[in-house]
Amino acid sequence: MFKAIGFTDTDLAKPIIGVANTWIETMPCNFHLRRLSAKVKEGIRAAGGTPMEFNTIAISDGETMGTEGMRASLVSRELIADSIELVCRGQMFDAVVCVVGCDKTIPAAAMALARTNLPGLVLYGGTITAGNFRGKDVTIQDVFEAVGANAAGKISDQDLHDLENVACPGAGACGGQYTANTMSTVMEMIGISPMGFNSVPAMDLQKDEIAAECGRVVMNCLKDGIRPRDVMTRPAFENAIAGVAASGGSTNAVLHLLAIAREAGVDLEIDDFQTVSERTPLLADLKPSGRFVAADMHRAGGIRLLTRRLLDGKMLDGNALTVTGRQIGEEATEAKETPDQDVIAPLNKPLKKTGGLVILKGNLAPEGCVAKISGHERLEHRGPARVFDCEEDAMAAVTGKKIKGGDVVVIRNEGPKGGPGMREMLSVTGAIVGEGLGQSVALLTDGRFSGATHGLMAGHVSPEAALGGPIAAVRDGDMIRFDVKQRLLEVEVSSDALRERMKNWKAPQPRYATGVFAKYGALVASASQGAITRPR
Repeated sequence: MFKAIGFTDTDLAKPIIGVANTWIETMPCNFHLRRLSAKVKEGIRAAGGTPMEFNTIAISDGETMGTEGMRASLVSRELIADSIELVCRGQMFDAVVCVVGCDKTIPAAAMALARTNLPGLVLYGGTITAGNFRGKDVTIQDVFEAVGANAAGKISDQDLHDLENVACPGAGACGGQYTANTMSTVMEMIGISPMGFNSVPAMDLQKDEIAAECGRVVMNCLKDGIRPRDVMTRPAFENAIAGVAASGGSTNAVLHLLAIAREAGVDLEIDDFQTVSERTPLLADLKPSGRFVAADMHRAGGIRLLTRRLLDGKMLDGNALTVTGRQIGEEATEAKETPDQDVIAPLNKPLKKTGGLVILKGNLAPEGCVAKISGHERLEHRGPARVFDCEEDAMAAVTGKKIKGGDVVVIRNEGPKGGPGMREMLSVTGAIVGEGLGQSVALLTDGRFSGATHGLMAGHVSPEAALGGPIAAVRDGDMIRFDVKQRLLEVEVSSDALRERMKNWKAPQPRYATGVFAKYGALVASASQGAITRPR
């Protein structure tokens, strides 16, 4: 059957290397991956292997944001991991290269590698180039915030349309340190992507060379017996968390690293993110809270330079193995800093003394929730709850000018099980900022945030409402308090009163009775466990 599609005896005598391609013709993030996958296969052949390419699905977070389709995003992570695992096990490949782009394809690839433990690596397709709007660099974040500004009458329909036309100028994943570029950073810092490969922008000519080089790297992994679980160790996970904290990365990294750790058999808990973040300075001045985009960081010195900074400060384990066969400390010694760059701050002048990830707990989030504090946000907020049982209702309230300064927007029933699929709230958070309420309104949800979200926002509130978590008992007007310094999120209602309210609570009926969403809702674990699916 292999001969029927053109493979020869010579081809089949060589190691068979799977190439998992997440190409899809629905988004810029993955649109160019056919080209890169072809280069990966050239490299595998040149290094003495026989490549066999296969595809997975992919879902765009940005395009589905604020819609029913966003429920598919996190679900797709499991399906992508499942499909890579299935093909690799079914076809009995000797090794695998995963070519990824958008948000969920990256952790999904790492999860599949951890499950199969086949020699393999992850290659990220790269970041998009920043758009330019009237002389200013812009990204997709600016479009979402412009929607809110347009609703507030601050910009015209034509201005919004003109921005929309230039914000995404070509292939590549969203340009700031949003979820895709955050997880790209994670893959290099954890060692499952060769250092320096991922941060090369999507349409940079060097990306083709790097893709071909992946062939040599994966064949060396096979020859030397380097397997994913040799790389993805507890010290490597702590290195990855430090990379997220130092770069001001997305809160989604918490969810994804917990999931990858569980697939790799590594003991990692949500509180570990707080521990690592507290000892790690914020060094990269990247959007959404900073000035620069991921391509700027690449030109400044890239992940290698950030890694060297952290190693110099003794904030990483330099002995952690990478897929190149070298330790991460060895890789970092090759960092080259561009003179006069100001994207990555020096150790003695960090943007913030501690990293951006903060884990809050309290009577509203006994299992924890995640906030991103990049240095510009308020550290305290107390205000009345404005409670919404879905994202659409909250969005209508924001754009209808029904949210006032001081309010705490509460969005529930959007968790992994209740959603199902734990939608991202960028439409709402972007609209809040666009309405001019970013510095006076706080938000909490059992759903997720996009990496482009900024402001005092707490996501992944666990247990979620659909599991009977305390967020299900909150009522309009309840006073809610954020205290970031104390790592506290609480509602000013007694424990007895909360229990009394929950006596009449009933779990909501699943939104989907059949199909993939129903299966996911039945099998998914809490966000505090990475929202992985587990057999019952």
